[in-house]
Amino acid sequence: MSENQFCEVATAAGAVRGRREGDLDVFRGIPYALPPVGEARFAEPRPVGGWDGVREAFAFGPPPPQETMGPEAAPPGGVPAGDDWLTVNVWTPEADSGARRPVMVWIYGGAYKFGSADDPAYDGSRLSRDGQVVVVTLNYRVGIEGFALIEGAPANRGLLDQVAALEWVRENIAAFGGDPDQVTVFGESSGAGSIAALMVMPRARGLFRRAIAQSVPGTFFSGALAADIAEELAGGLGLRPTVADLSGVDPRKLPEAGAALGSRMRGYAERWGAVALTPTPFSPVVDGEVLPAAPWEALAGGAAQDVELIVGHNRDEFRLFLMLGGLLGRVDEGLASLALGLFGPVPESERAYRAAFPDASAEYLFELVQSDWLFRMPSLHLAEAQVAGGGRAHVYELTFPAPAGGGALGACHGLDVPLTFGVYGGLGAMLTGPVPSPETEALSARFRSAWTAFAATGDPGWPAYDPEQRLVRVLDTEPAVAAYPEEAARRLWEGHTFAPLPLLGA
Repeated sequence: MSENQFCEVATAAGAVRGRREGDLDVFRGIPYALPPVGEARFAEPRPVGGWDGVREAFAFGPPPPQETMGPEAAPPGGVPAGDDWLTVNVWTPEADSGARRPVMVWIYGGAYKFGSADDPAYDGSRLSRDGQVVVVTLNYRVGIEGFALIEGAPANRGLLDQVAALEWVRENIAAFGGDPDQVTVFGESSGAGSIAALMVMPRARGLFRRAIAQSVPGTFFSGALAADIAEELAGGLGLRPTVADLSGVDPRKLPEAGAALGSRMRGYAERWGAVALTPTPFSPVVDGEVLPAAPWEALAGGAAQDVELIVGHNRDEFRLFLMLGGLLGRVDEGLASLALGLFGPVPESERAYRAAFPDASAEYLFELVQSDWLFRMPSLHLAEAQVAGGGRAHVYELTFPAPAGGGALGACHGLDVPLTFGVYGGLGAMLTGPVPSPETEALSARFRSAWTAFAATGDPGWPAYDPEQRLVRVLDTEPAVAAYPEEAARRLWEGHTFAPLPLLGA
C-alpha cells in the first residue's frame, strides 16, 4: 500500500497492482490466458506466462472483436487497443488472503456476438460493497472467434474461455480475499445461456458451487446446424470454415462477416427454422465433446445436482426487441400468425395460443410467443430439469415495468441488469432513466441482497421450486412469493423439450 491508494496482490503468474477506490480494492485487466492470436487463433485458451516485477491492473483489457452495436463505430473515447482480450477484473472489500469472502463471477450477455466487461453497466463496486463479496467480471471470445463451428478448432471456444477464467479464479481468488470454495457464477441472456452450458460441461465441473441464470435463451445448436451456418459465414468471404482459411482474416475484420449474414438471415428460414428470425447466428453447439448434451437433458439426468441454482426471467422479455426493431404498434394479424406458427411449441400453436389468450391483441401474441420460446420457457424448464435431476432451484419472475418511457416497455429483456448491479448507465439508463426512482432503487437493493445472500448461503430468501406448488419470487415494487404467474403459457409448453436446434431437411 502507498498512502492507501494502491494495493498489490501476488497471483500465480506474478504480482499485480490495483487501486483503492473508496472502500474497495479494484483490479482491472488481469490476463487469465494468452492473447488468442497468431498460432493461438481459434485454439483453446492457453495459460498466461508469468511476468517479473509488478504489473499494473488499472485499466480494463480490450474487448474481444465484435460487431458494432448501433450506428457508431466505437464508443466515446474509443476502444482499448491490443490483443489481450482474455482478462478478468476484481472488486473486493479488501485484498486479504485471510478474508475468504463469497465470490461472484459475472458472465455478460449479448447474443453470443456482443459484450465486454468494460461496459459501465457491469461495474461491480455496489454489489461488492453492499454484499461484502468479491466480484469478478471477465472477457470471453464472441461471434465467429468464440462460437462459430470451425474445422480444426474446438467448438464453443467462448465457453472454454469462461472455464479458463473460472480456473484462474480457483487458483488466485484467495489472494484477493475470496473463497475459492464459495464461487457463484451469474449472468444474463447469452451469459445465462453460457451458465446453463457450464453447469453440464465436464470441463467446468467443480469450478463453481452456485449459479444465477437470468433470462436463459433456449437456442443451442446441433452440430449440423452450426456447420451449415459456419459455411455461410465463411462463404460470405469466399472462404471455407476452417482454421487455415479464417486465420488469414484480421480478427477485427471477421465480425463484418457475421454482421453481413445477420442482415440476410431471414432468407435461410427453410434450412434454419426459427433461428433465421433471431438477431444472431451464434449459440453454443452441442458437439458431444465440449458440450455433451443440451443443458435441459443433462440437468434432468443429474449432471449438476450439487450446484445450487437461481433461474428466472422477465415478464415482457421480447418487448425490448419490438422497440429496437421499430415494431411497437405495428404488428398485424399476419405477423402474429407467422410468429405463432414458427415459435410455438405444438403443431397447432396458433390455435392453442389464441385459445389460451382469447383477448390478446395481435401484437401481444407476437411478443408473447417469442418471449416464451426465447427466454421464459427455457428458464422455467431449466429449473424443472434441475429439480428432476435431484438438484435445487429457486425461480423468480421480474414484473416491475421499466420506468423509462412511461412503462411502455414493461418488464422487458435486460431490465434486470441495472437492478442487479445498481448501476444505471448505458442500456440501464434507457430502461430506468439516468436517475433511478426510489422504487427502482428499492427493488435493486432487494436484487443485490438476494443475490449476495444466495452467494454466501445458498438461500436467496424464498422457497425452492417444486413441480407441484411451483412457488416463485415475483419481483416488483411489492415483491411476493406466489405460484408461477405464467400458468397459461406454462401449460402450453409443458410437453416441450428444449433440444439442440436441427438443420431442417438434413
